[in-house]
Amino acid sequence: MQELMKWKEVFTYKVTYSFFTLGKVYTTVVRDTTYQGNKLWWLRTKIISNSSIPFMGKENNHYNTFFVETDSTPYTRLYWRDNVDEEDYNDERYDFDYKARKLYIYKDHEPSDTLELDEPSTAGQLIFYYSRLFAGTDQQYKLPVYTEGEKGYIDVQNTTKTERREYEAFDYPINTYFTSGNAHIDGPFGFNGKFKAWFITDDLRIPAEVHAKVWLGNVKVRLTDYKKSIR
Repeated sequence: MQELMKWKEVFTYKVTYSFFTLGKVYTTVVRDTTYQGNKLWWLRTKIISNSSIPFMGKENNHYNTFFVETDSTPYTRLYWRDNVDEEDYNDERYDFDYKARKLYIYKDHEPSDTLELDEPSTAGQLIFYYSRLFAGTDQQYKLPVYTEGEKGYIDVQNTTKTERREYEAFDYPINTYFTSGNAHIDGPFGFNGKFKAWFITDDLRIPAEVHAKVWLGNVKVRLTDYKKSIR
């Protein structure tokens, strides 16, 4: 994680279903910050739909995570969602209180539920960084995830298998590591079930592509632009 956090990275992905471009995904760690006196990192993902497709409509959702960087694996301290197209900010919020071993859930700006919190966890978004720590190895892991007011897990099988693939973000074919998994959750836009992922075989294990199941069907998420600079 220390090596990853040295870099200011900005990712742009295109989401496709069959011949349709459903929208784009923008991901970055905005900056370091503090929350209740603790130093954290702010990870933000914007999902913006292609409103020209009738069955998609206009969607502009921002997913935010304050996470703790550790010597091993990161974990979430605070998660919230902004429904920007409806001007409903902070409409869902998960506060991970590890000292009290409680997860406090807020919906529509009101307390909704309190769950037991028995291990370092996430609301799902942090898998973007968590997965990079294991890509290109033979290690498997199970990531605890809280979504829709329930606890689930994402099971991941990593491999050292490499494959050359082409992406709009690069001018030449890139070597990638292959990963597969199974999401036992109800994630954003109905994300669940089996998925595949590819990570570039550099030191940063850049996430390049995901094939996953959502409410509409099986979609592909592919990297179209990548920028990095030293923080």
